[in-house]
Amino acid sequence: MRVRFAPSPTGFLHIGGLRTALYNYLLARKEGGVFVLRIEDTDRTRFVADAEQDILDSLKWAGITFDEGPGVGGKYGPYHQSERSELYASVAKQLIEADHAYIAFDTPEEIESMKERTRTDSNPNPRYDYVTRIEMTNSLTLTEQEVKTRMDSGAPFVVRLKINPGQTVSFTDAIRGDVSFESETVDDQVLVKSDALPTYHLANIVDDHEMGITHVIRGEEWLPSTPKHILLYQAMGWAAPQMAHLPLILSPTGGKLSKRNADKQGIPVSVAQYRETGYEPAALVNFLAMLGWNPGTETELFSMEELIQAFSLDRVGQAGVQFDLQKLKWFNEQYVRSRSSKNLSAALLDEVQSRYGAIEATYLERAIDLMRERLSFEKDLLEESYLFADPTSYDEGACKKRWKENSSPLLVDFANELSGLDSWDRNALETALKTFIADREVGMGAIMFPVRMTLTGMGSGPDLYGMMELFGKEVVVRRLTAGASTLG
Repeated sequence: MRVRFAPSPTGFLHIGGLRTALYNYLLARKEGGVFVLRIEDTDRTRFVADAEQDILDSLKWAGITFDEGPGVGGKYGPYHQSERSELYASVAKQLIEADHAYIAFDTPEEIESMKERTRTDSNPNPRYDYVTRIEMTNSLTLTEQEVKTRMDSGAPFVVRLKINPGQTVSFTDAIRGDVSFESETVDDQVLVKSDALPTYHLANIVDDHEMGITHVIRGEEWLPSTPKHILLYQAMGWAAPQMAHLPLILSPTGGKLSKRNADKQGIPVSVAQYRETGYEPAALVNFLAMLGWNPGTETELFSMEELIQAFSLDRVGQAGVQFDLQKLKWFNEQYVRSRSSKNLSAALLDEVQSRYGAIEATYLERAIDLMRERLSFEKDLLEESYLFADPTSYDEGACKKRWKENSSPLLVDFANELSGLDSWDRNALETALKTFIADREVGMGAIMFPVRMTLTGMGSGPDLYGMMELFGKEVVVRRLTAGASTLG
C-alpha cells in the first residue's frame, strides 16, 4: 500500500487537510504501507512563501511522519511538482497525439462570451465541452497549419482534455461504494495552463501513477473531479488507484467549514492557530480522527498507536460531520490533565519564572496538582496569578454582594488563630476553620468567602484548604491581614 498527502503551498495547512493527512497516515501505518508527502506547487499565482514550512511544521507537531517526501527523499522523487514539469509535458504530448487532448487558443474574454451566448434557464452555467468546443478557437476547429502558425507566433494556449459524450464513467469508492458519472456532465478540463505548468488534474494523475500510489484518500470536494481523473487514467492505459472520498467537515450551523463562516463562529481553520492557542497535539489528532470515523465502540480517547490499530476506511461515514469546538476543548482537557505534574512543570517553569520571579519547580508541581481538574489548556495555569503572587486587587462585584461588616474583624481573628498552628496541612486547616466558626457562632460562608477573596482576589477558585496548604502559613496570614485592611 502506498498513500500520499499532496497539499498545495497556497496558505497555511487547513484543519481539514490535517485530517486528510491523518487518515492517510493511519491507514499506511496499519497496513505496513508507505506514506508519501508531495508538494503540489504548480499554482504560482497563489503561492505563499511560508506555506510549505508551515505544512512540514504542522505535520511534525501532530506526530504525523512521512516515509518519502521533501527533506526525506525516496526513489520516486523529486517530491515538488514544480521540479517534474518535463514529465507532465511528455504525458500531455502523448494525450494530444492519441486524440485524447487538444490545444485551445481561446482568450478569457472569448470563453466568457461563449458562456453568455449559450446560457439558458436550463443551462445557467455553460461549460467548455463537446457541445461548445466546436465553435471555439482550438486544434479541433483550426487546420494544422493554422495551429502551427499560432504556436510559432507565440500565441498563448492551453491543453484541454477531450471528453466525448456517451460514456459512463464508473468506479468503486472505498467509502461511498459504486459511483457513476455520464461523460456529458464533464467539461473539457484544462490540463496544461498558458504558462506551460500543469493543472492539478494532470499533475495529480501523472504523479500518483509514477509514484505507485495505490490508494487516494482525499476530501469529498474532489469527488466531482474524479471522472476526469478516471478518463485520464484510461486515456494513458494506466490502472486507477483505489479512491476514497472523506466526508465534509461542516460548520456548527451547517455548510462546509470555510474560512469565512469559521471566522464568524470563532473557529480556527489553520493548524497553526490551534498550535498558537495551546491545544495539545494528541488531543487535536484524537478529535480529528473521530470527525468522520467511528471506532465501533464507546471509546473516545485513543493514543496514536491505538488509532493506528483501530482505524479502517470501512468505518468512515459518508455524511458530513459538524465541527464542535466544545468537544475539541473536552478532548484537550483530558489530555492536558493526564500529563504528569513534572511534565507540565517542565513546560511552564521558564514562563512562570519570567512572569512571577523565582518560583521553585517543586512548588509549581504542587500548584499543578491543586489546579489539575480546572485546566483546559496548559497555559491556563499562567493566568492564575494568585498562585505565585499576592493579589493586587479584589473582585469588586463579588465583594459588594458578599463582603459584610464583620468580614474584616473575622479575618484578623482567623489570621491570628492560624499564626499559632503547629501543623500546616489540609486536615489541620479544615479543623482550624471549623473550630473557628463554632467558637464565633457564625456560618461557614461568613469566613470562607472573605478568606478566599483575600487569598486570590476572586470569589471562586480551587479547593480552599489545598490552596492554603500550598501557600504556607506566612503567605496566608499576610494575605488575610492585608485583605482585611484594604477591604475594611
